[in-house]
Amino acid sequence: MAIDQDMKDSMYSALENVIDPELGVDIVNLGLVYDVDLTDEGAATVTMTLTSMGCPMAPVIVDQVQTALSELPEVKETEVNIVWQPAWSKDNMSRYAKMALGIR
Repeated sequence: MAIDQDMKDSMYSALENVIDPELGVDIVNLGLVYDVDLTDEGAATVTMTLTSMGCPMAPVIVDQVQTALSELPEVKETEVNIVWQPAWSKDNMSRYAKMALGIR
């Protein structure tokens, strides 16, 4: 069963608390989160990328994603899938993130 939009929104809201330590902007506004899903059993899956393949902060970000989603009562466990396709680019960033980082 696909999750409803309200649950998806709740998950994205929780993920806005995960700040990329290098850029100081949350992973949602950076456009790093491609998709979220949740099974009826409470298993969350986050499909996301990182700004660079060798990102030394990857384990920290994955840990923070799991912590952020564990705050939601519906989420029992979280799996984070890091993908490199499609590759992340500045075009993925929200207007807020671009303004915060001074990118036009």
